[in-house]
Formats: sequence, structure tokens, C-alpha cells
Amino acid sequence: SAASNTVTRQGTGGPSTNLALGKPITGTPNTFTFAVTNANDGDLTTYFEGASYPTQATVQLGANADLSSVVVALNPDPIWSTRTQTIAVLGREQSSSTFTTLVAAQQYTFNPATNSNKVTIPVSARVADVELSITSNTGAPGGQVAEFQVFGTPSPNPDLTITTSSFSPTSPVETDPVTLSATVQNIGTAAAAASNVNFYLGTTKVGTAAVGALAVGASQTVTANVGPQTAGTYQYTAKVNEAKSVIELNYANNNLTDPTSLVVAPVQSSDLIAAPVSWTPNNPAAGNAVNFTVTLKNQGTIATAGGAHGITLTVINSSNATVATLTGTFTGTLAPGATANVAMGSWTAVNGKYTVHTVIAVDANELPIKQGNNTSNVSLFVGQGANMPYDSYEAEAGTIGGGAAVIGPNRTIGDLAGEASGRQAVTLNNTGAFVQWTSREATNTFVVRFSIPDAAGGDGITASLDLYVNGTLVQPLSLSSHFAWLYGAETGPGNSPSAGSPRHIYDEASFVLPSSFPQGSVIKLQKDASNTSQYAIDYMNLEQATPVANPNPTTFLTPTGFDQQSVQNALNTVGSDTTGKFAGVYLPAGQYQTTGKFQVSGHPFQIVGAGPWFSQFSTPITQSNTDAGFSVQASANGSTFTGFAFFGNYTSRIDGPGKVFDLTDVSNLTINNIWVEHMIVAVWGTHVSGLKISDLRIRDTFADGINLNNGSQNNTVTNSEARSTGDDSFALFAAQDHNSSDLTGNNFQNLTSLLTWRAASFAIYGGEGNTFQNLFSADTLTFPGVTLSSLNFGFPFQGFGTAAKTTVSNFSLVRDGGHFFGAQDFPALWVFAATNVFTGLRVTDGTITDPTYAGIMFQTDYVGGTPQSSVQDTIFTNTTITGAQPSTDQFSTKSGFGIWANPLPEAGQGPATGSATFNGLTESNNSVNIQNTTSTFTITVN
Repeated sequence: SAASNTVTRQGTGGPSTNLALGKPITGTPNTFTFAVTNANDGDLTTYFEGASYPTQATVQLGANADLSSVVVALNPDPIWSTRTQTIAVLGREQSSSTFTTLVAAQQYTFNPATNSNKVTIPVSARVADVELSITSNTGAPGGQVAEFQVFGTPSPNPDLTITTSSFSPTSPVETDPVTLSATVQNIGTAAAAASNVNFYLGTTKVGTAAVGALAVGASQTVTANVGPQTAGTYQYTAKVNEAKSVIELNYANNNLTDPTSLVVAPVQSSDLIAAPVSWTPNNPAAGNAVNFTVTLKNQGTIATAGGAHGITLTVINSSNATVATLTGTFTGTLAPGATANVAMGSWTAVNGKYTVHTVIAVDANELPIKQGNNTSNVSLFVGQGANMPYDSYEAEAGTIGGGAAVIGPNRTIGDLAGEASGRQAVTLNNTGAFVQWTSREATNTFVVRFSIPDAAGGDGITASLDLYVNGTLVQPLSLSSHFAWLYGAETGPGNSPSAGSPRHIYDEASFVLPSSFPQGSVIKLQKDASNTSQYAIDYMNLEQATPVANPNPTTFLTPTGFDQQSVQNALNTVGSDTTGKFAGVYLPAGQYQTTGKFQVSGHPFQIVGAGPWFSQFSTPITQSNTDAGFSVQASANGSTFTGFAFFGNYTSRIDGPGKVFDLTDVSNLTINNIWVEHMIVAVWGTHVSGLKISDLRIRDTFADGINLNNGSQNNTVTNSEARSTGDDSFALFAAQDHNSSDLTGNNFQNLTSLLTWRAASFAIYGGEGNTFQNLFSADTLTFPGVTLSSLNFGFPFQGFGTAAKTTVSNFSLVRDGGHFFGAQDFPALWVFAATNVFTGLRVTDGTITDPTYAGIMFQTDYVGGTPQSSVQDTIFTNTTITGAQPSTDQFSTKSGFGIWANPLPEAGQGPATGSATFNGLTESNNSVNIQNTTSTFTITVN
């Protein structure tokens, strides 16, 4: 049931309303997803729960109000047991920087049966911020608030608003100076001090004008000359007191968008731009000759002059040094709208991040106002794996002290070192123990991969760990083992510790920090006296995150709330729009509570969030295994999903539900910049085509990261990272139980997979003409880094086709391989000729380092003593294998091989059959470089 948004109450100061609803609210660290923003969202079914005491929630009213009472409410559902909380109320007057106690701490009883699970605390004070401080709760480890309501009436204050706006000239061309004006009025109940107006064209601030002090009811018109503007149509908005330097009754009416757009007409000029700069190969590897092309375009209104038009292209590395300078020329005239491709030459790629800087010479017919875009920059990444916006810091590479210890390395499943990145971690098990790093970049976010013990019953515990920056405590981090720790059978572990040995013992936690900290800051995790658990720290991530604004408030609809139905209503409204009014749905920053699948249909449109750090969906933590996500109908083919996170509540694997994007028979979707955690699968595509999937963060799923199957064709998966998936991180599977089309034309590139705890980092099961390139895999716990298999798993299945080759190129596999299915051990790269045809594979430029058992293993599937298929037409080129040494576990006799033709993988099986060719093989520091005792498999090395 929703809390009332319109409650009016008679109190000490007369009629009063809930002034806290929807206002900015902050709090101490929360447990699970029980964020403080739940405490004033108008919904009693969501709540804030602190991770420790004191639990504090502070609502900012914006200006002083004369309070009559504060209401603290919990969910009135009878399922909530009676509890007692000790609560104090504090406040801050608008001109003060400190809080004072308004109502001293005392105990309040919450009972659904007797007081609807809420208490009313009389308050008589004039304050702008109101804070609850909860120091005990008999019903939970931290304070709990479903709704924090503040009743009172606004105190006298100014209220600035913009009544009119205009621009001149009304129909400018690009060379005309533009003047913007706005009239500001004080409609409040007290005089206003001096302020200013900021002028915006679109989202760009183009000018500022000072506003003098205004008496009640007074007005002032201000102007700003913003100079000539580039041709286009601009939404003009004026914003008064944007910095909130003047305290007001209401900040919501400070902006005015002019109903008439500013249209700037183009001048008569040529206008040369690079549209675009491109290179081949489009995802280069180190050593590739990268050939650059500039598409020279005249986007002006008249033709260019004749003669030569020179172009200079420089490649600049991350240290701002120029590593290549290339030149090209177009000779002739370009008509308006015409293009010409100019070959610029080549550069030999080296791993790293680069800026490609292009300068086009000024054309004789190009006015100065059109010359600014003759210079452009684009980013170029060379290397294996994903180029993500965050940086990672291994705990063992940090500085430790106070009794902290580096543990490992080992490869033992269920061990704190064995399941850690790099197979090492740092333990903080006594008071004062710490690990710290010096930041290589500015950051306002923090992610930590950690392990803390499980609860005796298997449902996890919550514990805090203190985060310091430059020696100052920033906040205690709330950590939970609720989503970690599985036990028992390796093929189907559960949450009960009594089921057997553990696995999947780490999880991650993420935090937006209260401020940004510059490069060179010392980030420290320390176990203080208030941190009561034991801790293993694997690594941290740092990232400077910035929220993305609504792309266009006039065409992107914003949901009316943060609940399931509000978002679905917005999706329905946009999807059913036949007028073209709406381009999409914008999801403002906030915590969105979701309980099921969102339906997307009608026509293609965009679903855009403020970024995965800011717009976050989460399923109820009081439940487990909620099947939520997005179901997209074919009528919405071509839609875009970007800029949000989706955090689930799965605690073990359930096959079938739990896919964030569960896609069948859809095409041309864009899925970009999405963060998925604690779900079963991120993206499952059954007979999909034309998908563009990029910049995904996939973490701690209980099955696949991305799996495309059943005749999926011409899809691209790029620049994404998966960590700790419970099945293949990135996979193609040529099942044909739903659609019998060929699985072909799919391109997986620039992908990173770390710490996969079941199955492989990258897996190709059949199909033809598919490409995996620029890959990085490290620390798989049970399976290979790369699986190439024709096993049909009991489904109708295509096998590997002969019409087009399957290619895997430019990859590194580090510390990969493991054991599963009892007696089966796996290499870093597994070639498995199984139930269907295995042919036409090309594996190039692969590096395998320090495999757990073997570098590459060839294996054949047998049924009744008969091989089902054999390896055919399979060629490896430029392969490097180092560090294959005998293991120290029960599989030591089946380890230490660089390349191995397996003679007997398991009982009932048989030797590998077929052949493979290696061109350009390099092996070193292996116990045995090539082990082939079979008479049925041939390894040819050229």
C-alpha cells in the first residue's frame, strides 16, 4: 500500500503537509538494496535499513519550515513483527552548518496491529534539514524506515521564478550575435538577495547574467549576448539561482524553457569535416598494420574551391606523445553534401589507448565560423579484452599493514586464494589490519571484490568494513555474503552448508562515494574495532562516474515513480504512441524496485538511464530468485536500451527464468552500457539478428553472461567484461530446437572474462562463419578459457559448418583450466569433437600462460565405444604456450602438457580422433610440450 502523498495535519503551527516527500535524502550505509531513497518515496512497501548504528537519514527540505511533527512509518503488513527502535530527531536551521537535537533519543514501539506500524513524534522547530538518528532496533541489525514524513509549514523565504524569456534576432543566421533575455520575479514571502540567471541552448550553458536583490513581488529583466551560434534548432532555457546560493521556498519553478525554439540558419559557406575517420582492421591487435581513411565531407551550403585539400592525421598515446603522423590530400571540388575517401597510410599498432587527431586544411570558400570543426578527435584502443571506464587494483599489489596477510597462490576451489583473481588475496582478520592503494585516476565510486563468512544457516551475514581516503574515514562499507557461498554437488550446488564443500565464495559490493577524490589519493580498507567479521579482499575498482541528463525532455518521457508499474506505464505510453511525439523513456537517477518482466512493444524506441551508477533496477531483497528483466516483442525491433544497472536477488542457479534480456525472434536491438549482477543470465538470444551489444558489466551471475543460439545471425558483442559467471561468459550455441537456421555471421570482439566459476570464458558450440577476436580470459575455476565443442547437449544441433570458417583470434588465456564432472580435467583451450561435425576452425595469435593442467587439449566424444566425430580441417597459427607444469592435486598425471591429445578423458571414453595443424608454434617452460600417445590423432607442427 502506498503512503499518502496529500496528508494534511493540524499541528502546533497550524495546517501542515508532508514536506519530506520526494525531497533529497541522504543516509548512512544501507543493508543490501534497502537504500535511504526508499524512506521518502511515498511507498510503504519499500524501506531503508541501515548497515550499522547509528542509522541516520537526513532529508533536505530546501528551506526553513516550522515543524509540527515527524512520522516514522514501517510497512503495516501483519507479516512485520513488533519491534522497538530508539530514535532521536535532529535539525539544521538554513543559515547554520550544524545540527542540533530537536527531540532527544527515546524508544518507540512499532506494531502493525496497534499503531499501523508507525509513530508520530511531536516537534516544534524551524529548520531546513531534518535528521533521524536510530541507535537500536529489536527487529533488525540496523534502523529501519519505510517512510520518513515531516509535517509543518514553510517559513518566510523568497521564491525566484522566471516569468518570461525571449531571444533576438528572432531569425538569426550563423554570423549574427544572439542576445538572450529573461525576466525574474520574486513570488515568495521574503526579500531575495542577489543571484544570477544561467542561459542554456540545449544542454550547453552559453551565458550568465547577474540579478540584483528583489523585494517581494519585484521583477528584473536581464540579458546576455551569447555571440553567433552554429546552424541548428536549439531549445532555449533560462535558470535562475541554479547554484541555490539564495535559499528559496521552492526551487522547482526556477527554470523556464521558451516555447519557441531558436532556429539558426546556415550561412553561405563550404564546411569540411571528417565524417568519419576509420581504420582497418577496425579492432587492431598489436603488430597489425592499421590503415587509416578519412571520409572528407562538405556539409556546407556551397561547393568547395578547387585544388588540393590537405589532411593531417596524428596518433597520440596516453602520455600525449605523437607516435605516428600521416598525411593525405583530396584534389578537386566537393559539392554540398558530397564526400570523398582519402587514404592516409598505415601505422603498426602497439597495445594501448590512443587519440586519433585529424586536421583538415581550411577551404578557400569556408568562412571562419565554419572552420572550428576542421579538427576532430576519436579514440582508438589496441589490445585484448574490453576497454572499460574503470581501473582495477589487485589487493596483493597494494600496501598492507596492521597484521594483514597476502595469501596464496593456489588453484583450490572453495579456498580464499584459489577463487581470487591472480589466485592471491589479502586477509584482514584482526583489528588494525589494512590494505591500501594509491589511485591512478580521480574517482567518485568504489567497487570491492571480497569474501566474508557465511551464516550458519547459509543465508549470509552482513558486516561493515571501514573505507579511508588520505587517512580520513569516508564511510563504513556494508558487505554481505548473502549472494556468495554455495555448497555440495559441483553440478548443482545449493545454499545449505550441510550439503558439502563450498564454492563461489566471493561477491562484489559497489558504492557511490560522498565526493570525488583526485588522482594520487590513498584508498585504504581497514578492519577497525567496529568491523566484526573476517575479510578477504581480492581487488578494488575506481571510476569517475557522471550522470547522463535526459537527452530531450520534450521527447523522452519520465516515469512518474520508481516502482514497476510506473516504469511499465511509461513504456506503454511511448510504445503505443502513433504520433511520433515520444522518442523514448528516460530513467532519472534513482533506485527502481522491480518485481517482474518489463514488456517492451509497439514500435522501436529508446530506454535511456542516467548511467549504471545512477539508474539502478533491483529486485526485492526480502525475496529470492525473482524473474525480472525485459521481454521485447518483435514490434519493438530496433529499440535501444542504455545506461542503467539491473541487480537481481538470485542466490543459486535455476534454469529457465532469471534472464535480464530474454530475447526471442527479435532483431536490431542495441543494448549498451548495462550493469548486470546477481541474475541467472544477462542476455539470452534465441534466433536473434542484428543485435549490437556493447559496454556491458556482467558480474556474479549463476549461469551465462551472453548466450546467442537457435540460428542467431549477424549479431555483434563488443567491449564488455564478465566477472564470476556461473556458466559460459560469452557463448554461441547452435541448438535448433526453436529455429533451424544456421548460426552464422556473429562477431564477438574485445571481451574480457575473469573468474568464471563454472564453464568457459568463451565458448563456441557449432555454427559457421562466426568470429571471436581480441579476447582476454583469466582464472577460470573449473573449465577452459576457450571451449570449441560440437556437443549438442541433447538438442537438435547444427555442428560446425563447412561453408564458412569459425575463427578465434588474438587472445590471451591466463591461469585457465580446472576440473569438473568428477574425473574430467580441462585445459586452457579445449577442442572437443563430440556429437556433431567438427571442422573448419581457424585459431590464430593465441597466447596461453600458466594453465592449471594443460595448454590445449584435443578430445573426442564416445558413445558405446564409438567416436561420434573427429577433428577435421582445424589450423592453429602463431600459438604460444608457456608454463604448463604438473599440478599438485589428483590430476597431476594428466597435467603439465603444452598440447595434449587426450587418450582417455574419463571411463567409457576413448582417445582423441582426427588431426590438427600448428603453424608458428612457440612453447617454453612446459613439462611436456606435446603429449600424443594415441594412434588416432595427428598433430602436425610446421
